[in-house]
Amino acid sequence: MEILRCEGVKKVYGSGGNQVMALNGIDLSVKKGEFVAIIGASGSGKSTLLHILGSVDKPTSGKVIIDGQDISQLGQTQAAIFRRRKVGLVYQFYNLIPTLTVKKNILMPLALDKKQVNKEYFEKIINALGIAKKLEALPSQLSGGQQQRVAIARSLIYRPALLLADEPTGNLDQKNSKEIIDMLKLSNRNLDQTILLITHDEKIALEAERIIILEDGHILSDERRR
Repeated sequence: MEILRCEGVKKVYGSGGNQVMALNGIDLSVKKGEFVAIIGASGSGKSTLLHILGSVDKPTSGKVIIDGQDISQLGQTQAAIFRRRKVGLVYQFYNLIPTLTVKKNILMPLALDKKQVNKEYFEKIINALGIAKKLEALPSQLSGGQQQRVAIARSLIYRPALLLADEPTGNLDQKNSKEIIDMLKLSNRNLDQTILLITHDEKIALEAERIIILEDGHILSDERRR
C-alpha cells in the first residue's frame, strides 16, 4: 500500500536573478512500512523536502499525497491539523516542553485534539523505547538520548501515517546515536511504522532498507538494499 507519493515536486526560493531551485522535479513513492533514508550534502534539498512532506512548507509546483490526501492544497490551519494527526516529526533538537512531565509531553498531540489515550498502545511504545520508569520526570532530568526517546514516543502516539526524522542523532554521542537508530528500527518492525530518515551520515543511512541520494534538488539514486 502506497503511503506517500510526490509528483513533479519543485520548490523555488527568491525571484528574478536571485532564484534558487531547491527541489527540481521530485518523483517519489513510499509504501507503508518502509524505512527510507534520504541522504545528501548541505544544499542538496533534503531539508526542504522534509519540510514539504511535513506540511511545514508548500511546494512551488507538483503534488504531495500522504495517506490519500494532497497536502500541497491545504491551508495553514488544515496543514497544522494534518501534521499533528498524520505526520510524526523527530528533530535533532528534542523540542520537549520543559515544564511538562515525560508522560504529558508524549500525550500532548492527543490532548490538543481531546482524544482518548489507547493505554495498550501507550504502554507498548514506552516499554519499547525504555522510558516506562521516566514518565513523571521532567525533560531536564533526562539525558540527551532519553529526551530523544521521549520525542520519538510523542511522534508515534497518534499512529502517524509517516514518521519524519531529521538528523535525529545529530546531537548525540555514538552510543546514544546507535540506540536511537535501533529504536527507530524497532518501531518500523514492531509497529509497522513508515519512516523517512534525513541524514548526512552514510553509516546511519545504511541502517535503512532503502537509500535515496539527493543532489542539487534531484534524486540522484534510489536503491533498495533488502
